[in-house]
Amino acid sequence: MSSELLDALVLLEKEKGISRDVIIEAIEAALVSAYRRNFNQAQNVRIDLNLGSGTMKVFARKEVVDEVFDPRLEISVEDAQKINPNYVVEDIVEMEVTPKDFGRIAAQTAKQVVTQRVREAERGIIYSEFIDREEDIMTGIVQRQDPKFIYVSLGKIEAILPVNEQMPNEQYRPHDRIKVFLTKVEKTTKGPQIFVSRTHPGLLKRLFEIEVPEIYDGTVELKSVAREAGDRSKISVHSDNPEVDPVGSCVGPKGSRVQAVVNELKGEKIDIVKWSADPVVFVANALSPSKVLDVIVNEEDKATTVIVPDYQLSLAIGKRGQNARLAAKLTGWKIDIKSETEARESGIFPRDEEPLLSFSDDDEDQEVEYTFPEDKE
Repeated sequence: MSSELLDALVLLEKEKGISRDVIIEAIEAALVSAYRRNFNQAQNVRIDLNLGSGTMKVFARKEVVDEVFDPRLEISVEDAQKINPNYVVEDIVEMEVTPKDFGRIAAQTAKQVVTQRVREAERGIIYSEFIDREEDIMTGIVQRQDPKFIYVSLGKIEAILPVNEQMPNEQYRPHDRIKVFLTKVEKTTKGPQIFVSRTHPGLLKRLFEIEVPEIYDGTVELKSVAREAGDRSKISVHSDNPEVDPVGSCVGPKGSRVQAVVNELKGEKIDIVKWSADPVVFVANALSPSKVLDVIVNEEDKATTVIVPDYQLSLAIGKRGQNARLAAKLTGWKIDIKSETEARESGIFPRDEEPLLSFSDDDEDQEVEYTFPEDKE
C-alpha cells in the first residue's frame, strides 16, 4: 500500500503540479472525516499517516483539566498522570483509538474527499497561472459554441468568448485557432472562469507588440488605440529617439508587420498615426488620410474645430462618421469638422494669426500617417 500511495503522490506532483504536502493534508483531513462519520465519534482526533510503512493511526486528543465536563474532549489530571506523570493542566494527551477495520472504511470514505481536494488544488493552480495573464493575449482553439458563448480551449482550461466580444466579420468553427485577449479571470465555486475578447482594443495593442520589436522593447510607444472591431481601427505611436520612425516601424518592410495584424483581424483596416503632445498636430494626424488646413483648439472644453478642403470633407468625416469618431476616441478631443467654404463664411478661416497647419491642394507628398489598406472614398 505504501509504495502505491507514494507512486500516486509522485505522479500527481509531476502531472498536475500539486505538491505532495497538499495531497497528504487532503488525505489526513479525509481520514478524520471518515473516522467521525463511520464511528460516530465527536472527539478531537489526529491522523498519523506514515508513508514509509503505509500505516494509518488515529489519535484522540484530550485536554488535561482539573474537572472533566466532556470526556470526549477532556481528561482529568489524575488519569493523564497515569499515562505520564509529567502531564499538567492544559496539556494535550494523545491516545491511540484506531478501529480494527479503519483502513477499509477510511479508504472508501476518503476517496471522494481526496479527489475533491485535489480538484480544488488544481483549480487554485490554474487560477494563479491565468490571473497573471489578465489583459494579455493567448492563442486558443475553438471547441464549441451555443447562442451565448463560444468556448475556446486555452490548454488547461476552457475560456468563454461572449457574443458581444466576437468580431462581426468572423465565423468561428470548431478547431479554428484564434488569438484572444483575456479580459477577466474570476474565481467561482466551479473553478476559475476566464472571459476573452476578440473586439477589445487591448488585442490590437498586444498584436502590434508581437509583430513590432520596437514596441516590445520600448523604443516605440503605442500611445492610444481606437477601435471599431471588424471594420477599422486607429493607433497612435511615438518614439523619443529622433532616428526612429515610429509609423514606419509599425508598418514594417513593404507593410509586412501591419499586414500580419490585419490578417489576424480578418481584414480590419488599421490607420497608424504619429502621436504629438500638441493637440493641433495630433488631431490633424488622427484625421488622416484627410488633409487638414487648420485646427482651432478650445482648451477649456477640450474641443477642436478642424477645417479641411471642400473636396476632403467626406473623407475627413468618413463613412457614417467613422473617421471623425475614431479620431476623437484616439485623441481624447471633441472634433468638429468644417469645410473650407463653410469656415470662410463663418469667419473662422483664415485666422488673423498664421495657422499652425498649412496643406495646399497639390501637396500630395506630405503625409502625416500611414493607412493600411489605403482608403478610397
